[in-house]
Amino acid sequence: MRKYAIGAALSGALAVSALAVPTASAATPDLSFSGAVINNGKAITVGTTAIVNVPVTYTLVRPAGLVIDGENSTAGILLYRGSSLARQENELGPDEAPTCTTTATTATTVTQSCKEVIAVDPQEYLYEAADAGTWKVAGFYGNLTEDNDDSDNHIGMQFGYDMWGVPGTAQVKRAARLTVNATPEPVKKGATLTVKGALTRADWATGKYAGYKGQPAALQFKAKGATAYKTVKTVTSGTAGALSTTVKASADGTYRYTFAGTATTGTATAAGDYVDVK
Repeated sequence: MRKYAIGAALSGALAVSALAVPTASAATPDLSFSGAVINNGKAITVGTTAIVNVPVTYTLVRPAGLVIDGENSTAGILLYRGSSLARQENELGPDEAPTCTTTATTATTVTQSCKEVIAVDPQEYLYEAADAGTWKVAGFYGNLTEDNDDSDNHIGMQFGYDMWGVPGTAQVKRAARLTVNATPEPVKKGATLTVKGALTRADWATGKYAGYKGQPAALQFKAKGATAYKTVKTVTSGTAGALSTTVKASADGTYRYTFAGTATTGTATAAGDYVDVK
């Protein structure tokens, strides 16, 4: 959802969907947004409670005479999910006005390098599994004109809003977690070790982590004194994301599971479980 207000009087107006905002009261300004880079080009991975601050950079070209003060007028980048600008299903925007630096001017235009932060709070702005996937990029402009002088027994507020599609996309993913537990400990050399674990991922509808079934997780081992893990085998998660397999105990070392992630779910690596082989 669009989150920051243009002036105190607009705090409620910007909380509504782009489909519900009033028609702009003035001519559409000639703005151009380009070169948008979302989260340094990386996927945005979000859990169930922690706010994820997403850096955004872009270039803005505006008319030389257009004032964008961040209070009564503002422009920036937002992310939306949906088939088009007019059919948005969810939206993520900045909390604060962008910071822009002028890089070039002409008699009619000003070019600025801008940056902002989109704070993604899963408890407020992500609602369902469909929010994981590809989001599109848009540029927006909003302006507010207020008449609070009631000496003539009249006050008024006019709000204009424009949005443009901008090249680029961003991947929003559900955070994943992995656990591991190797038993028995300690174990005799050559005996069978059972290595269990669980793969879960954020469920934004419930605000909890839920099992992720049918996904490959690599069981890895790092021998005592070694510097790197080696993959032993791949295990597919079952009901509630459960993982279980057996290996022969050959040497002291640490076992862990790793998950490479999917188009909608982030990567995960379990904290290692050290096993003493007697």
